[in-house]
Formats: sequence, C-alpha cells, structure tokens
Amino acid sequence: MSPINADDRLDARLLATIGVVLLGGLLGILNSSMAAVATGTLAAELDASLSTVGWASTGFLLAVTATIPFTTWAVDRFGGRRLWLLGLTVFAAGALTAGLAWNVGSLIAFRTLQGVGAGLLDPLVLILLARAAGPARAGRVMGLMGVVLSLGPVLGPIAGGALLDGLSWRWMFLLSVPVGLAALVLAMRVLPAESAADGPRVRLDVLGLALLAPGFAAVVLALSQSAEQSAEQSAFTAWQALLPLVAGAVLLACYTAHARRAGTVPPLIDLRLFTSRGFTASVAIMGLGGLANFAALFVLPLYYQQAHGHGVLAAALLMAPVGLGGAISMPLAGRLSDRIGPRGLAAAGAALALAAALAFTRVGAGTAEGWPVATALALGLGMGLFSAPTMGSLYRSLPGPMVAQGSSVLYMLNQLGAALGVAVVTLILQTSADPVTGVHGVFWLTAGVLAAILAAVALLPGRPAVPAAAHHRPAMSERTTR
Repeated sequence: MSPINADDRLDARLLATIGVVLLGGLLGILNSSMAAVATGTLAAELDASLSTVGWASTGFLLAVTATIPFTTWAVDRFGGRRLWLLGLTVFAAGALTAGLAWNVGSLIAFRTLQGVGAGLLDPLVLILLARAAGPARAGRVMGLMGVVLSLGPVLGPIAGGALLDGLSWRWMFLLSVPVGLAALVLAMRVLPAESAADGPRVRLDVLGLALLAPGFAAVVLALSQSAEQSAEQSAFTAWQALLPLVAGAVLLACYTAHARRAGTVPPLIDLRLFTSRGFTASVAIMGLGGLANFAALFVLPLYYQQAHGHGVLAAALLMAPVGLGGAISMPLAGRLSDRIGPRGLAAAGAALALAAALAFTRVGAGTAEGWPVATALALGLGMGLFSAPTMGSLYRSLPGPMVAQGSSVLYMLNQLGAALGVAVVTLILQTSADPVTGVHGVFWLTAGVLAAILAAVALLPGRPAVPAAAHHRPAMSERTTR
C-alpha cells in the first residue's frame, strides 16, 4: 500500500469542522435516546398515562421526520452554516422549555419544537461532512461519523438511567442547553460562511413538501402506533396504525406522481436518483441496517432484564458492546474503503453480523453473560464494517448538487428502517410464549435482514476511481467565504 499523500490527510481545519458537526449530531441522538428510558418516571411525575407521555417521544420523532424534506431544499437556499446555527438554536430552546414544562401537554409541545431543531441538524450532519470531505475522503469521514451513530443510541439510555437515579427528570433536557450553547459558539467560530450559489435560486417545491413531509411522517407514525398495540389486537391493522399508514401511502404515491411530472420547479427529491444502481444499493443497505441495528438495541436490554433479572442501567451497560463494536470498526472500515472500495469490506461485515445474529438465536436464560456480550461486540463490529463503506460509497457516487437530496433519502430510509424494526420486534415479543423465545424470533428476523444486506452488497461499486483532482478538492473551511 502506498504512503498517504499529504493532501489526502484530514487537515486541522477539516478535523475542527468534523468535531463541531459531530458534537451537534451527538446532542440530538443522546437527548432522544435518554428521554426514551424516562417514560415511566415522566408519567408518575406529570400524573399522566404512559400512552400520553409516549407522545413526547412520538411528537419529537414526527417533527424530525417532517422537517427533513424542508432541510433538503433550505441547505442550498440559505447555506449549511446558517441552517446549522438555526437548528442548534431551535434544539436548545426546545430543550430549555421541555426542562421547564409544567404538564404533559407542554412537554409534548416543547419536545416537538426540539424535534424541529433535530430535523434540521440530523441530515445536515451528513451534508456538511460530505461536502467538507470531498469524494476522496468520504469513507474515513463517514467512519468518524459512525462513532457518533454507534455510541449515541447506547450511551443515551446509560446516561438517562444514571441521571434519573440521582437527579430530577428535568435535567435530562436542561443539560442539553449548555452543551447546545457550546456547540453553537464553536460552530460560529469554526464553520465558514459559504459562497453564494451560482445561477438563479431554486424555488421551494411547496406541493412536494406538502405531500412528502406529512406522508413520510404518517408512515413512521403508523409504525410507532403499531408497536403500542396490545397482543390481543392485530398491531398493523388496528385503526391507530392503519389510518396513518393508508394516509401516508396515498400522500407518498401522490408525491411520486408529482415528482415524475416535469415542471418549472424541481422536485424536492429527484426520483431519478434511484436509477443509479450504486445509490439504490447504498440507501437500501443503510435502511435495512437501521432495522437490524434498532431491533438488536431494542431487544437486548429486554433479554438482560427478563432472562437475567438486571435493572435498566445494568441492562444498558451490557448492551454497550454493540455500540462499542461499531465505534471501533467504522473509522477503520471507512478509511480502508477510500483505498480498496466498499464491496469487500461490506461483505465481510455483513457476514460477521449475520454469524453473530445466528449465535444469538442459541442464547437462553442460563447462558453465561460473557457469551452474549462477546456476540454483541461481534454484531457491532460487523454492522460498522458494512455501514461506513456503504455511506462513503454513496457520497463518492453523488455529484455535488445532489448531496443534500441523497443525504435526506439516506436518513429518511434509515429512520424508516428503525421504526419498522421496533414495530416488528414489539409484535414478535408480544406473540412469543416466553422472553427467550421472543429473543430468538427477533434475531432470526435480524439474520434474515442481514442476509438481504449481504446479497445487496454485490451491487455496490468496486475499487473507487476518484480523479486525482478530487484528492485536492478544498475542504469546506478552505472555500471562498462571503
């Protein structure tokens, strides 16, 4: 292997940009996963039912989902830096007001406001990093981002459990305020203003936004509602799930027809993106990866609590090896994929994760805890090995003007996969004879998903063919500023 060219390294300014962006990205992931473990506490403190308090998390999720399509257009209209600062401000304001909420209604409203901020930040993490890195360094930068994606969902429940043990529930939200303000100040110092875009400004596809945002949010709501239905009901045909599912499907079908019709205003998401085999394979793998990842993260704490009798905090700590494995493998796999391509690394990772999922189908209540911990680490290593190269491959194949759209599609499908994973896992657990049988059923499902990922890996591009000029593409911090 040839030595790394000086222009191919991550320079100090680019590293600063990466650090600032990842801090904002981690803030949203931690806050949402911390709140998920506090439902029982919030219900008791606010004198509300569990289902009502659950809307604090559901409202957050729906606001994130509905805001993402708007971010796709707004990042080019107003600039990534301005939109990032706005997202941090809205998120911190939502965290402050949620921490001061006086009843369950105000908490739901302020968490929804916070979700709007997260809906601006989450896709911007991908967009800003992809633009800063350029195609030659996409894999390694996406690998660094993978550390946040891997550890965030694991550290959130641990931090939430620790906070609830010693402090009021309000601090789960209030602690995000100083961190958000620090991220805001650092972003103002590090992220440069962007040069004005050449040519006329693209008009907002208002009709597309009115169809896509609520349509996608309705599908996610349907999946969330199906996860809350009792075992006596058919979860996916209960009216709480069926009504938004039908509405979402109709809206998305209308958006498809709208986007395919040529007009004076470009569609919010150009469906011609999916004519690229590499792009379609990448977003499909990441969507299925979200399903597999969240299925594992959802069921493992239940296994440790119900089969081994651990508390919430101990179960969260025992789940941590999944995130740790991803945090170890993603930076390494991302860096390697810039040189040797994504296909071989992704195939090895999917195979390792598949073997780990199959191993989990053999655990029982009497299994020594060292074995599931080691298997969880292998699962995380495998998922990290296919995730970072896949994301890097996607950004190497997209032309610059399409990065925002590609990022939004990737994030939305990953969210959809996560919501579907939780819904299906809940249904499996509700209909299983006992907890261990339910765990086995979940990991058979996970194994099937990982087998599909392994098959889809063959559609990824081989060794990257990045022009020499791409290695000299200036980082975001080196571009012309206003």
